[in-house]
Amino acid sequence: MRQQGALASTGGSKQKLPGNREEPRGGAGREEEPGLRPAEPESQWPRGPRRLLRRRSDDMAFVPEDDEHHSANSTYRAPGSPTWAERETLLGKQLDRPPPGLQRPEDRCHAAYAIFFSLGVGGMLPWNFFVTAKEYWAFKLRNCSSSASRRDPEDSDILNYFESYLAIASTVPSLLCLVANFLLVNRVPVQVRVLASLVVTLSIFVVMSVLVKVDTSSWTRGFFTVTIICMAIVSGSATIFNSSVFGLTGSFPMRNAQALISGGAMGGTISAVASLVDLAASNDVRDSALAFFLTAVVFLGLCMGLYLLLPRLEYARYHMKSVGPVHVFSGEEGLTPDSLHSPLVASKSVESHTPPLRPILKKTAGLGFCIIYLFFVTALIFPAISTNIESLHKSSGSPWTTKFFVPLTTFLLLNFSDLCGRQITAWIQLPGPNSKVLPVLSLLRTGLIPLFVLCNYQPRVHLTTVVFQSDIYPMLFTCLLGLSNGYLSTLALIYGPKIVPRELAEATGVVMSFYIYVGLMLGSACSALLEHLI
Repeated sequence: MRQQGALASTGGSKQKLPGNREEPRGGAGREEEPGLRPAEPESQWPRGPRRLLRRRSDDMAFVPEDDEHHSANSTYRAPGSPTWAERETLLGKQLDRPPPGLQRPEDRCHAAYAIFFSLGVGGMLPWNFFVTAKEYWAFKLRNCSSSASRRDPEDSDILNYFESYLAIASTVPSLLCLVANFLLVNRVPVQVRVLASLVVTLSIFVVMSVLVKVDTSSWTRGFFTVTIICMAIVSGSATIFNSSVFGLTGSFPMRNAQALISGGAMGGTISAVASLVDLAASNDVRDSALAFFLTAVVFLGLCMGLYLLLPRLEYARYHMKSVGPVHVFSGEEGLTPDSLHSPLVASKSVESHTPPLRPILKKTAGLGFCIIYLFFVTALIFPAISTNIESLHKSSGSPWTTKFFVPLTTFLLLNFSDLCGRQITAWIQLPGPNSKVLPVLSLLRTGLIPLFVLCNYQPRVHLTTVVFQSDIYPMLFTCLLGLSNGYLSTLALIYGPKIVPRELAEATGVVMSFYIYVGLMLGSACSALLEHLI
């Protein structure tokens, strides 16, 4: 490798330094140039990414931020360089390389992996249980008795449009909390945000558990208002929790982010199984709802304990010690005059409390497109289209073709295949973050839309032809939908915090979560149009 610039060396004579200054060798009474350190012999240089310096007139300058990645430990060449392009599939290993002379501790018994997986389950399971208890909400909003259900037309209107109100109460607070969490990244420690969101969510589920056994027939509209407020708070706090923990994984190797994302899919799978058990065994919707809410309380308490346990692991302490306020250089090197004019430094000061959004968007634009489009296609199909696909043998009246068909072929199968797709990324991470194959594969999922439409979707008004005359086809298409969504979206999500400076990893995690919500919102909005076209 070619060494550029003037670096101090060992010997017995004088040496030229930037600014036409001379310095006696041996180090006695020496004044170092700010931001420069004595060079080591090339044979002692650590393997892997190295800092590149260039001579500009008489000064030393840092390579522009667009060409390098700065982290708390070292500076790396950008993935777009020829060397990185050949090794982009090893991106996580390169960026997670420990500093020279430091031995990275191992994740003994995969404890940190298990904790992040459990945090992923706890982050999604309460919200899923809240939505899964559909029959319970219908029972409560009918004034808890058939004789009183028609007492007030406004109560009937609330019941008919309850799911729409629930969707609004879920989406709007989530977006607002994502913005708030991005602004709070450097103002409020991640531990405070995580624990506060867990405490708030836990409190809400305790309240909802108490209300299960309360007769609300005399104040249906009041109960509806309380439910919507609780849903908004749960969605907002869950968003802060998930995005904060995902941002925290940016300082860990990629497998930990993969564990968190897979845990979220496991939360969906558990809720789908619980729904099936409820359909098969429960006779009282109130008992089912109470079981859902109490299970959520237990998982939330477990998450609090596991998160407090995480810093006690040597492996976690090693990676978490570098998590701090956003700054360009970690302080182990001073800023040279030329470096003050670099694009990243010019955009914000070292003391900045708000992470710079523009560099994050610039670095993650390609991955952001993949995430938005992946979740757009998924939300377009599920649940609006897939849950309205009926068995071709529904007229037989068997429980398989009536009561259990949609819960099994849609909810359980989709969540389980999504979990499998996410878990595969623990062993296979192809294509890489700079590969054009990733957006191409994301666009190819568009072909799943007509496949679902041509199944036995009911009711049909404009497109009356059902092409796939077997119940096996929607099951196969659901597997493809879940596997592709789980695998491709997890790759894009875990790459995001690794292609930015480590100081921006947590803020990047929040931005990646924002991409998810944008895709889900666009898909949900377009699904209504697609239903009308069918």
